[in-house]
Amino acid sequence: MRNRIFSLLLMFALIPFNLALAASDPKDISGSKDPDIFSRMPGFHISSYETLEFDRYEFQTGSGKTEKVEGRRTFVAYTAKEGMTYPSGLQVIRNYVNAAKAVGGGPVYEYEDGGTQYSTIRIQKENAEIWVEVSGANNGMYNVQLVNKQLMKQEVVANADALSKGIKETGRVAVYGIYFDTGKADLKPASDPALAEIVKMLKADATLKVYVVGHTDNAGQFANNVKLSQDRAASVVSALTSKYGIAAARLTPFGAGPTSPVASNKSDEGKAKNRRVELVGQ
Repeated sequence: MRNRIFSLLLMFALIPFNLALAASDPKDISGSKDPDIFSRMPGFHISSYETLEFDRYEFQTGSGKTEKVEGRRTFVAYTAKEGMTYPSGLQVIRNYVNAAKAVGGGPVYEYEDGGTQYSTIRIQKENAEIWVEVSGANNGMYNVQLVNKQLMKQEVVANADALSKGIKETGRVAVYGIYFDTGKADLKPASDPALAEIVKMLKADATLKVYVVGHTDNAGQFANNVKLSQDRAASVVSALTSKYGIAAARLTPFGAGPTSPVASNKSDEGKAKNRRVELVGQ
């Protein structure tokens, strides 16, 4: 519901800047639609369209500077109907920039290249971060690249053999694919595939005992992160014993908090790598 309100606010913000709430056009290519947070310039139809659940786009953020943003990517190309007076490229990007400003977003970088105007726009609203590139010339065509920034869901997990090999070779192995809600220690159902591989490994070697170590990123207070990592490790041990029948004597939970990062906490990707569960051989 919150996202819907956000979308509506952004749409209504377009009206004072002449980006009218144009409905879909019969000339729109099959299966296409406007991005959820923007409508289109009046008199334009969608001539090309692509949406990917997870992809990367490189946005221009300064002279010679770019930022690669990953998430759900949508590309829309618009073409004006014949006979209408074409808006300038500057008019097109100003409409989108002003709409973004109305909800707290704004331009990151604007430039002109070969007669085409470009604007990189960033909108952040609570947990949503949206990056947009709008480009247009004075020729009745303009493009929108939009990425709803997000981390990819880890759907492939290491199998039991790989987990066992990691412990034998280095004494420890990280298990990605174990999920918790932010700030909580309750295991999410999506963790089941990773837990099942841990169980296979433990059942294949009845003598193996492990420390189940929880790790966090550095967001928040240190003491809270240490406790959270301990609670998450305990949740994994509880699931392995109660749900899968692994003997409690073979598992020891421990919370390391943010003290042992495997990547920089300065990026979202690094923080995601640091939020993990590791198995350490006893």
